Amino acid sequence: MLAVSRRVLTQLRHDPRTLGLLFVVPPVLITVLKYVVQNTWTFNHLAPTLLGIFPMVMMFLVTSIATLRERINGTLERLTTMPLGKVDFVLGYAVAFSAVAFVQAIITSSVLLGVLRVTVAGGTILTIVGALLAAFLGTALGLFVSAFAQSEFQAVQFMPAVIFPQLLVCGLLVPRAQMSTVLQHVADVLPLTYSVDAMQRVAVSSHWTTGITHDFLIVAAFGLIALLLGSLTIRRQE
Repeated sequence: MLAVSRRVLTQLRHDPRTLGLLFVVPPVLITVLKYVVQNTWTFNHLAPTLLGIFPMVMMFLVTSIATLRERINGTLERLTTMPLGKVDFVLGYAVAFSAVAFVQAIITSSVLLGVLRVTVAGGTILTIVGALLAAFLGTALGLFVSAFAQSEFQAVQFMPAVIFPQLLVCGLLVPRAQMSTVLQHVADVLPLTYSVDAMQRVAVSSHWTTGITHDFLIVAAFGLIALLLGSLTIRRQE
C-alpha cells in the first residue's frame, strides 16, 4: 500500500498542471467569488460551504483520470500480477490522494481564513477536517467511477452524471427545506449533501456539535463504501 502511495505521489510531483489544478485553482476560485459577490455577509456565509464542494470536485476529476490512465496503460494489470492485494492498490491511491488533499485543504483554508479574512465560527481545525473529508470522498468516488470509463474524456463526462445532480440538491443554491419532498429524499441519500451541511454547521457553530459529527461520519462512510466498490472492479491477473 505504501509503495503504491509513493509511486502515485512521485508521478504527481512531476505533473505541474495537475498540481496547479489541485493547489491553485480552488483558492483562486474562492478569491474571484469574493469580488463577484462584493457583499461581506453573503460571501462569509457562502465561502465555507464551498470548502465542502471544491475539494470533492477537484479530487474526483484528478483521481478518476489518474486511475483510468493506470488501467489504459496496463500499469494496473502489471501491478495485479505481483503479490499486491486489490485493497492494497485502492488504499494506496486513497492514502496518496488523501495526503494531497490534506495539503490542498490547508492551502485553501489558509487563503479563506487568513488572506480573505472569512469568519468561521468553528475555527481552523474543523474547517480543514471538513475540506479533507470532502476531498477524500471525491477521491473514493473517482476511484470507483474510473472502472466504468474507457477514455479520459469519458471519465470527465461522468462529472455531469455524478457531481452536478448533487450540486443542485445539496442545499447550496436553495435550502433543502424549500425543495419538494421528492428532492429532499433524493438529497438525503447523496453524500455531497452531508459535506455541505457539515461546512454550513462549522461556519455558524463555535463548538464541535453532534450534528457536525453526524455529517462527518456519513461523508466518511460514503467514501469507504466507494473505496470498497472500487476494489471490487479490479481483477487479479495471472
